[in-house]
Amino acid sequence: MPMATVNDRPIFFADTGGDGPVLLLGHGYFLDHSTFSPQAAVLAPEWRLISWDARGHGQTPDDHPGTSYTYWDQARDALGLLDHLGIERTVAGGLSQGGFTALRIALLAPERVAGLVLWDTEATPCDPADKAAYGDMFAALREYGPIDDLIIPLSTQLLGESDLRDELRTRWRATPALPLGPAAHCLLERDDVSGRLNEITCPTLLMWGEQDVSLPRDRMDLLSERLPNASNVHVVHGAAHTPTLTHPEQVNPLLQQFLRTLA
Repeated sequence: MPMATVNDRPIFFADTGGDGPVLLLGHGYFLDHSTFSPQAAVLAPEWRLISWDARGHGQTPDDHPGTSYTYWDQARDALGLLDHLGIERTVAGGLSQGGFTALRIALLAPERVAGLVLWDTEATPCDPADKAAYGDMFAALREYGPIDDLIIPLSTQLLGESDLRDELRTRWRATPALPLGPAAHCLLERDDVSGRLNEITCPTLLMWGEQDVSLPRDRMDLLSERLPNASNVHVVHGAAHTPTLTHPEQVNPLLQQFLRTLA
């Protein structure tokens, strides 16, 4: 899988290739591009799926300590990756923080976004109670590292009761550094774009895991209400915060049906 230099920094990405329309997807916090492996397996070659590791995740390094950035910067990373690949127009999407980025891609470059696909995400800033809880968790991970007392409940929060939790915890233990520096600041201090959702007029597909304890349903309902061409919120039954990975048998048909309306 290749590495691109975008905005003077390395960005790792996976690309199914081919001549089909492009779907660009961004993953959630503590995850990486493999979040969308189940989609890549069924969409290619009809669609060219590009998934990328956000700053501080997977094989994309974080910026130097003390250097902050925002999801607007990460949206520019994604647009720069499209430029690097010679792609003018895409369906953009993402899960959780990948959705934060996708919304900002659509606001920065609406002419380049044919549609949006959003899973378990929101347009509002980090809720104060969430910010406090995540801040405590990040502090504990900085102090103790990826110990079982911390990463077992975290993996369940992200993946529910899926057997994939073991693989995810193994990956966290092996990583040189979890995203606890500038990436954490980016997550916790993100701005509010809910007042600009009416500017995003492209067709939008919304999905949410019914057992998601990270992101309440009403935050997805807000997207459905304010995005002019959004679907209702499709509930992925039995899924937690990462339905693309744990429940592709429900996600993929909805995604394929939506994409074919855009082709």
